[in-house]
Amino acid sequence: MLKNVPIGCGQITWRGLDEKAALADIAASGYAGAPAGPSQERTPAQTLALYESYGLRPAPGYFAADFWKAEQEAEILERARVFAAASAELGLTEMYVATGGFDRDVMASGRTRAAASGHVTPADGLNAADFGHFAATLNRVGEITLAEGVKSCFHNHVGSVIETGEEMDRLLAATDPDVVFLGPDTGHLAWAGADVLGFFRRYADRIKTAHVKDIDEAVRQEGVAKKWDYRTFSEHGIWAEVGHGVIDFPAIFQILADAGFDGWIIVETDVTQLASPLESARVSRAYLRGLGL
Repeated sequence: MLKNVPIGCGQITWRGLDEKAALADIAASGYAGAPAGPSQERTPAQTLALYESYGLRPAPGYFAADFWKAEQEAEILERARVFAAASAELGLTEMYVATGGFDRDVMASGRTRAAASGHVTPADGLNAADFGHFAATLNRVGEITLAEGVKSCFHNHVGSVIETGEEMDRLLAATDPDVVFLGPDTGHLAWAGADVLGFFRRYADRIKTAHVKDIDEAVRQEGVAKKWDYRTFSEHGIWAEVGHGVIDFPAIFQILADAGFDGWIIVETDVTQLASPLESARVSRAYLRGLGL
């Protein structure tokens, strides 16, 4: 089993609430840190001081871009450099990179990827040219962030153009494992219908950080059958606290331990069904503590 790895908590459960209240709750729940990245309001030194005031450390932050759009490439590469440089100043050696634009683009199917969430068809995917540009741009991002001392860890997400296990396999085969690493999300893999344990076994050596989420399988199955969109899945309670859904976390952590994993594990419950984000954070932390983490 994993030992001595930092356990962080993402602020997404506190969406719309005060940042300092989120950090206070995360600290009170026994986490070591929370995600951080560049800020227009603070310098990296000020962010470090803020986190330290709550007894927390910065954990890897989240960089999103439409990597398949050639007209955005120069801007994406510069943003990635800035993000990585700020991450390095925060003492981080990894950052999450993921796709954006869930509702902005209509695919060949006539649907957005948000509409196709959890029930993706081949017609919902990128065409060959866009996919090729995606992989090439992601390789360049990886090279740029490594030059700043920070690994780009690709992050899967339901409702994005890289959602399914097949899309992840295709992207990972098309990118350089020496510059593009992995920061997978267990909940998004499960929601997409992927074999979560199989994915972690195949790519364990490439995984440098991970988001741990859990899902309600009954909600997933109902939503797939009824072809819900992303928002409807969330409104019906797709998310569960870690250890309270369908995912086999002891097996996942054993796979990572066997691979020598020593990065950040970040808990996220995007939308909790519990009374408050604080209660949600405490429930997930108690479960992981029961596993020795």
